[in-house]
Amino acid sequence: MTSAPSATPDTPAAKVRDIRLDFFRGIAMFIILLAHTPGNLWTRWIPARWGWSDATEMFVFCSGMASALAFGKLFQSRGLGLGTLRISFRIWQVYWAHIGLFLVTLGTMLALGVLGFELRDYVGQLNLYPFLRNPEGNVIGLLTLTYVPNYFDILPMYLAILAMIPLVMALARIDLRLVALFVGLLWLAANLEIAELWQGDGITPLQLPAQLWFPEGSDTRPWFFNPFGWQLCFFTGFALMMGWLPTPPVTRTLIAIAAAYVLWSFFFSSVGLRNFAWLPEWWEPIRDTLRGWRRDMGVLAHKTDFGILRYLHMLALGYLAWVLVGPGGARLNAAVLQPVMRLIVKVGQQSLAVFVFSMLLARLLGVWLDETSVIEGRRFIRDPWINAGVNLVGFAMIIGCAYLAGFYKSQPWKKR
Repeated sequence: MTSAPSATPDTPAAKVRDIRLDFFRGIAMFIILLAHTPGNLWTRWIPARWGWSDATEMFVFCSGMASALAFGKLFQSRGLGLGTLRISFRIWQVYWAHIGLFLVTLGTMLALGVLGFELRDYVGQLNLYPFLRNPEGNVIGLLTLTYVPNYFDILPMYLAILAMIPLVMALARIDLRLVALFVGLLWLAANLEIAELWQGDGITPLQLPAQLWFPEGSDTRPWFFNPFGWQLCFFTGFALMMGWLPTPPVTRTLIAIAAAYVLWSFFFSSVGLRNFAWLPEWWEPIRDTLRGWRRDMGVLAHKTDFGILRYLHMLALGYLAWVLVGPGGARLNAAVLQPVMRLIVKVGQQSLAVFVFSMLLARLLGVWLDETSVIEGRRFIRDPWINAGVNLVGFAMIIGCAYLAGFYKSQPWKKR
């Protein structure tokens, strides 16, 4: 067996934070806040509306890169045992963040009803009544991650992928090709299942149950984010930051290929297929054909198992963004960008704290939008200016959360 070149202390993962990583993680946090705010007018224009991939891919890919920075050198210099111990501590932290987020959000949604906010059924909006109807079983499910409501599904996926890192690092010590084989075959197996090459209803072997404690017949929903598929996104970022994958060259050919794929994807996006009034009549049959093709390609772009079209779109966008910001993120340091860039980077540096906070904050911003809407029948008509103001308040609050989290992490009580 050949030794992995990056599995020695001579080639450690980088120690210094990469400003580009924190910048794009910060951007993802702002987009995720918008995407999770119910009825937010700005969600019409978030990245998910323009192509196959969205902020979830950005978050998971950047999390893989951040994990390489945080844990890679420890595995290399201190061995698998201590590296695994460090990963287990991170899993412990994220696990309790997930449990706490669910309980606080559930309690807040119940409190809204008690306090008289009744324009919507906010408990039902998150589909939490099944939990309340069977609290005994679903508390067990919550603690064992066999009850995973859709809104609370990103952190469990992240937990499962974190648990794969020690195995990946062990394979890397033998041969990097084993890492590629493991990651590639696991992703392929997960996607073959969703393509219904394995017949049968319910949860397949490479899916995890999301409502195991529900009544029989309604317990067949798997996790919305299948970690066995999404680990490809994570470990691509991980491998790039570890130096296992070479840095792609900046060439006109690669830029053109990436841009062409992004443009092609646009024509199958919700914006690209929208019925704009200014479009000529001859475009209508073309649009209908594209819609049919999109339905036919559904498996290839499936979000649950991270379909290949999503992966390629993420790589193309990531490459173009990497080229755009320049070597080492030099263009991000332009004087005109620095004030805004510093805020975004700060949010990216505290992404776990910001993410957990934003999940609860998004629901409350949705209530605020409801209370300031004009209601016609069952329709809530948002005021664009109020909507913009609510979003800006939300942005300010997650920035504040990032600075507060950084302040606590600095442990000021230990300073003289």
